[in-house]
Amino acid sequence: MGHPKGMTKPLPDFSFETAALSRGYCRVAGVDEVGRGPLAGPVTAAAVVLDPNNIPEGLNDSKALSAKRRVALYDLIAATADVSIAHASVEEIDEINILRASHLAMERAVAGLIQAPDHLLIDGNMTPRGLTISSETIIKGDARSLSISAASIVAKTCRDRIMVDLAQQHPGYGWETNAGYPSKSHRLALQNLGVTPHHRRSFKPVHNILYQDKYVSD
Repeated sequence: MGHPKGMTKPLPDFSFETAALSRGYCRVAGVDEVGRGPLAGPVTAAAVVLDPNNIPEGLNDSKALSAKRRVALYDLIAATADVSIAHASVEEIDEINILRASHLAMERAVAGLIQAPDHLLIDGNMTPRGLTISSETIIKGDARSLSISAASIVAKTCRDRIMVDLAQQHPGYGWETNAGYPSKSHRLALQNLGVTPHHRRSFKPVHNILYQDKYVSD
């Protein structure tokens, strides 16, 4: 497949999973999270154990797919794989920091699988301390491992839906399009409308506005 710069960008494959299965593991889960950067909303993680004989076609890093394609793949993944989604709340993010909260969401996602996995493929370079089973971290794993790609698609689709729902309760911030990320329009809305209960108070742009006494109670 062509790449804008004339280079071919390799698609994720099943080689990490195959290697783990060949070492004797039986249930390999891909784990990813989305939502570390936004100023509002939860951080969401997913764990996915694909069926090696029934892998949906077209899996890729969720950021490389259109929203429409992600939703279609989300449905296919849910129909063919063991899928678990979990979150860490805004309150937890503010209490324990975003990195720990994203790890907590990952731990919860793994714990929620119907059958416990015996090996994890985790996107990034850090293993959450609560995940004590066999695991390996894969940098840019969502673009390299099909299981992590599936987890990234599931987590992003789910979190985007949450932000669309929250946008209906708190119009004006553009969460239905910016998903809580610090877009220019979101930052302007923070200045003009103030802070909602779904904003992360420990994040600097929100913290700064709170101390200008522009707090919105609900």
